Amino acid sequence: MTVVPPPRIEGDVLSLQLLTRVEDGEELHALLWRAGSGWRMISSAVLGGGIGERAWVMNAQVSHGYRRTDPAGHLAGLAEQTGVRGVGVGLMTAADVRAYGSAEDGSVEAVATAGLGVRGWAASPLAGTLAPTAPGTINIIAALPVALTDAALVNAVATATEAKVQALLDAGYDCSGTPTDAVCIAARDPRPGHEPQAFAGPRSLWGSRLARAVHQAVRTAATP
Repeated sequence: MTVVPPPRIEGDVLSLQLLTRVEDGEELHALLWRAGSGWRMISSAVLGGGIGERAWVMNAQVSHGYRRTDPAGHLAGLAEQTGVRGVGVGLMTAADVRAYGSAEDGSVEAVATAGLGVRGWAASPLAGTLAPTAPGTINIIAALPVALTDAALVNAVATATEAKVQALLDAGYDCSGTPTDAVCIAARDPRPGHEPQAFAGPRSLWGSRLARAVHQAVRTAATP
C-alpha cells in the first residue's frame, strides 16, 4: 500500500491520508485518520464498532463485486500495512473515496463518502437478510472537540443520521440511504474537572454543529 501526501480538509483534526493499493489488478484507495490517543468513538463499522477508545479510522474502497466473507479481517490487514497501532475503526465502501465531502462547523468536523448505486428507504416491505449486503454505502466520520457521555454518543449517531437523510433529500435523492451505511463519531476523552456533554441532539449546542457539518459533507459527497 502506498501512502501519498494527505488531502487537507477544512479544520485541524480530521487530517486524512490517501492510501493507494492494487487488488486483483484494480487500483483502490482508502482514507486514513491517525487520530492518536485521547479519543472515544462510537461506530457501526464492521471493524472496531461499538463504543470505546480508538486510535485511528480507515475508510477503505473495495471492488463493486466484493465477495470476501471476512471484511473485518480484510480491513485489519489493510490497517496493519499502514503501520497504525492500537484499536481502530475500519469502514468499507465501493465508492471512490477520493470524491469525499468534508465540512466544519464550530470546531466539529465531518467527512463523508457516498456510493449511491443501491439506495432506498429504511422502512421497506422487502424482507431482511442475515447476510451482509454488497458495499455501496454512505460512510460518515465526524469528530467533536468535547467529551460526550455514552448516551450523548448514541444521540450523536441519531443526529448524524438525520442530517444524512436531510442532505440526500436536498441533493435530489428519493431515499434515506443505502443498506450498508456506516457511521463513526469521535469525541474527546473526559478531562478531570470537566463533565462530559450529556446531549448531542440536533438542537443542542454540539449536536446542531454536528448536524450542519454532516449535512454539508454528505451533500457534497452525494452531488455528482
